[in-house]
Amino acid sequence: MPKTKTVRNPHFHSEDAARKFLESVRWDKSRTCPHCQHGESFALKGETCRPGLYKCSGCRKQFTVTVGTIFEHSHVPLHKWLFATHLLCASKKGCSSKQLERMLHVTYKTAWFMAHRIRESMKDPVFATQLGGSGKTVEADETFFGNRRKQPKGHTGPHHMQKVFSLVERGGSVRSFHVNTVGAKTLRPIMSEQIAQDTLVITDGSNAYHFVGSVFDGHEVIEHETKQYARGPIHVNTLESYFSILKRGLSGIYQHVGAQHLRRYVGEFDFRFNSRHVSDEERTITGPERNRWQAPDLQGHHAQGSVDPMPKKKRTARADDAIPDVSGRSFEDIIGALMKVKPKAKAKPKKRVTKKTAKKVEP
Repeated sequence: MPKTKTVRNPHFHSEDAARKFLESVRWDKSRTCPHCQHGESFALKGETCRPGLYKCSGCRKQFTVTVGTIFEHSHVPLHKWLFATHLLCASKKGCSSKQLERMLHVTYKTAWFMAHRIRESMKDPVFATQLGGSGKTVEADETFFGNRRKQPKGHTGPHHMQKVFSLVERGGSVRSFHVNTVGAKTLRPIMSEQIAQDTLVITDGSNAYHFVGSVFDGHEVIEHETKQYARGPIHVNTLESYFSILKRGLSGIYQHVGAQHLRRYVGEFDFRFNSRHVSDEERTITGPERNRWQAPDLQGHHAQGSVDPMPKKKRTARADDAIPDVSGRSFEDIIGALMKVKPKAKAKPKKRVTKKTAKKVEP
């Protein structure tokens, strides 16, 4: 597997070098069709064929190395995509869209879109295995972010802020969730699904974790209210360390994160934490478990790996929108029927009444 030593490598600055580098990573031994997984294909060459275009011998479809990845359906040069991916994977606290704009020489909209598509490929869509197990320890804790000045008058506490609930296995990976509330009704289904039953679970003294002892084999509590932060191996300092990195990144690098996008940012920090034992180059190429460049069900800009499209407002039907029934009629009758459909007349603007234009009423 090829490794990148510095950002001066050619695949960060040349389109052809980036394409060859991606082909060497994705098709290490044999080229496979992304449409039908057939192992035989041939290159298309000619004046009208772009570089890197292949045709499958099985399904006869054309493809390039970007088909089925987060780089598909994009006019941004491939070497800029690779550079943006490296920056987001190598920066411990993230890389803002404005920084990508300056370094890649693209517009802010393009940099924002690229960053969100890369974050979408970072997050885990499905957790295949549970955390913990026999003889293992899992820490559970929550943190709050944003909305500092939106607290209603007379209210205390962080209930108006965005809530992130995280689970971390000692020496393993972390899983974070953006939740609406941090009560037992919300946290119990998450913990029951993500943590194995024969696990020692450590939490703080919050009332939201009163059910843990009845669900899992072991439960230890750290009372932060009494300024108790560790009792031998009983602590949640692993999650506190992760939260410090998360908050410094959200507050210092990104500064503002909308609630609709917070899950992507949290997934980005989870990905970097879970791949902390590998180098920046290995994290950029494959990640700890799977190829993070793969983006299934990607179709254009508003796909799973892209930003969420804005909801369109439904337009109510009006009487002047009606189209006459023209089935089984001649061309002259159709034209005549369409000419009878008159557009709705525009309302005349009301005249502004002033002291000069106002009529004087005689007594």
